[in-house]
Amino acid sequence: MSFLKEIQRRRTFGIISHPDAGKTTLTEKLLLFGGAIQEAGAVKNNKIKKGATSDFMEIERQRGISVATSVLAFNYKNKKINILDTPGHKDFAEDTFRTLTAVDSVIVVIDVAKGVEEQTEKLVEVCRMRKIPMIVFINKMDREGKDAFDLLDEVEQKLGLTTVPLSFPIGMGYDFKGIYNIYEKKLNLFSGDQKQTVSTGVEFNDITTPELDKIVGKKAANTLREELELVEEIYQPFNKEAYLSGEIQPVFFGSALNNFGVKELLDCFIEIAPSPQPKKSEERLVDSKEETLSGFVFKIHANMDPNHRNRLAFIKVVSGTFKRNAPYLHVRLGKKMKFSSPNAFFAEKKEIVDESFPGDIVGIQDSGNFKIGDTLTEGEILNFKGIPSFSPEHFRYVNNADPLKSKQLYKGLDQLMDEGVAQLFTLDLNGRKVVGTVGALQYEVIQYRLEHEYGAKCSYENLPVHKACWVQPQDPKNQEFKEFKRVKQKFLATDKQGQLVFLADSAFTIQMTQSKYPTVKLHFTSEFN
Repeated sequence: MSFLKEIQRRRTFGIISHPDAGKTTLTEKLLLFGGAIQEAGAVKNNKIKKGATSDFMEIERQRGISVATSVLAFNYKNKKINILDTPGHKDFAEDTFRTLTAVDSVIVVIDVAKGVEEQTEKLVEVCRMRKIPMIVFINKMDREGKDAFDLLDEVEQKLGLTTVPLSFPIGMGYDFKGIYNIYEKKLNLFSGDQKQTVSTGVEFNDITTPELDKIVGKKAANTLREELELVEEIYQPFNKEAYLSGEIQPVFFGSALNNFGVKELLDCFIEIAPSPQPKKSEERLVDSKEETLSGFVFKIHANMDPNHRNRLAFIKVVSGTFKRNAPYLHVRLGKKMKFSSPNAFFAEKKEIVDESFPGDIVGIQDSGNFKIGDTLTEGEILNFKGIPSFSPEHFRYVNNADPLKSKQLYKGLDQLMDEGVAQLFTLDLNGRKVVGTVGALQYEVIQYRLEHEYGAKCSYENLPVHKACWVQPQDPKNQEFKEFKRVKQKFLATDKQGQLVFLADSAFTIQMTQSKYPTVKLHFTSEFN
C-alpha cells in the first residue's frame, strides 16, 4: 500500500471525560467491535473481576481508575485505529494534557445522569483551544438520567460546543427501547441481556410507517417522531467540513457497558474523523504527507514490564515513515540513534514493527536518553511545541523508610519522575528530596509503585510550599542575583534537569520577590526562552 494510502487509513484519537463516565469501558467495547479482544472485562465496584484491558498497572486494577494514558491499536474495516485512553481523574490531568498533543480527534464521554462535569469542561477547553475535532458520546442510557434535549443544551452551554445529534434515544433507564441512528437511518433495539454480543439494526428510511409502532409500541413511536422533527428544526444538518474545523460536534447516545450505540459511533467515526494532521513546530508547520520522518515524545512509561525494569518512550509519528534500525537524529542531544525493536501497542502487550506511519504511536526502549517533548528527525532541527512541565501544587519531603534500599529508592524516583507523573526537586541547602505533584493522589501512586516495582519504601512529610517557580536571572553574575540566592537560600532547589527553582510559600512572597529583585524572572512552567 502506498505511503499516502497508509496515512488516509490512520485514525488517532483520545477519549476524555470526568472520572466514572465510562471512558475505559467504552475503550474496551471499541476493541470488542474491532475484534481486538474476544470478551470485555467489566470494571465494577472497583472490585476487578477481569480488569479492563487498558488499565494494566496493578494500582489501576485495585482502584478501578485509570492513572496513566494507555495506547491501543487495532484494525477495523480496513482502517488502522489508534486509541489513547486517558486518565479522567484531575490528579492525573497533566498526563491527559500531554496526550492531547498527540491526537488528531477526540471522543468526549458524558454520563447521562451527571451531565457535564468539571473535569470534562477543562479538557474540552484545551481541545477547543487547539481546534481538535470532537464527537460527544452520551453514555449509560440504560440508567435513569437527564432528558436528551436538556443534555444537549447543557453540552452547548457549559462546554461551548455546537451539537448535531447523529443518533437519538427512544426512552431512557427502565423505558429505554433503543436508538434511532439519524446518520444511517436505522433503528437499533435495546435488550439488556446482550452484554457480550452485538445487536444488528433494522433499516428505517421512513419513520412514519406503522411498522415502527409494532416494533417499539405506539407511544414510544409517536414520541420518537416528534423528537426527530424537533431535532431537524433546532439543529443544523451535519457537515463534515464544519466538524473537521471544530465548528460543530456530532452527538451519539448509547450504553457502553451493554455494547449499545458503540458500533454506530465507531462506524461513523472512521468515516468522518480526520486522518493524521499537520503539526506546528517552533521552526515551521510539518505536513503529515512529507516523506522525511519527524516525531516527538509525548509520554514516558517506566516498568511497562515490572520483571524487566524497562522504560518506554512513546513517540507520535508526525511525518514520514519510522523504520526499524534506521538512524534518526535526537534533536536535543544532537546525536544519531538507531532503534532495533520499536513497538506497536495493545495495552501492555507489544509487538515489534518494521515500519510505522504518520498517526502511529511507537514505543522505544529507552535507557534514559529521552525527555517528554524530545523530537526525532532525519536530520532537520525541529522542536514541537506545547509539552511543558507545569508548576506543581502539592509538595512533600521524601524520606527513605528502608535505609538498606536507598539505591533502589533513588533509582525508582529518578525513573518515575521521567514519566512526568511528578517532579523531583533537590534542596540546595541540605540535599533533601522534595516531590511536587499536580494532584495529591499521585503520592499514593508513587509510594505504591516504588514498593511494588522497585522494592523501595518511602514516607512523606508535608512541606508548606505554594508554588515552584523556575528562576531565570538576567545576568547570573550580577550582584542582585547573588543577593537573591543568599537571602532565599533556604527555599532554593534544583529540578531534574539542573534548572534552579524557587519554592515560594505564598503568592505574596512571589509578588514581593519579583518587586525586590526585578532582574530575576520567575516562571510557572519549565519551558521558557
